[in-house]
Amino acid sequence: MTRTYESIFIVRPDLTGDAYTAVIDKFKGVLTDQGASIIKVDEWGVRKLAYTVKKQNRGSYVLVIFEADPKVILEYERRLRLDESIIKFINIHLEKGFVLPAVAVETVAATAVEAPSEDDLLVNAEEAAEENA
Repeated sequence: MTRTYESIFIVRPDLTGDAYTAVIDKFKGVLTDQGASIIKVDEWGVRKLAYTVKKQNRGSYVLVIFEADPKVILEYERRLRLDESIIKFINIHLEKGFVLPAVAVETVAATAVEAPSEDDLLVNAEEAAEENA
């Protein structure tokens, strides 16, 4: 039985570029090697921590949403604990699964609307110029 999970982990801020990408790819690999399917990976960037953790005041936040069997979580968390580049992590079981937020759905729908033609933009600009004159 697969479940949907949300995982947030914080990577040391001194890891950048290829080293940072390697850490993210490593944990995506840990999940996919065990049969989990990754739904979303979102990198939030470097942020100030609320309190010092492992002598760090800042960290790079990464959100991973995935579907997996409950057994997968044990190995995933074990690997997160062992990796020195991970400052802190939390994994949450999403009981109702992952639902795309309504704001994101509206944004996707809004971008699907056809863009105005150049002629429409030109007419609107001319009308605005006449009103301002």
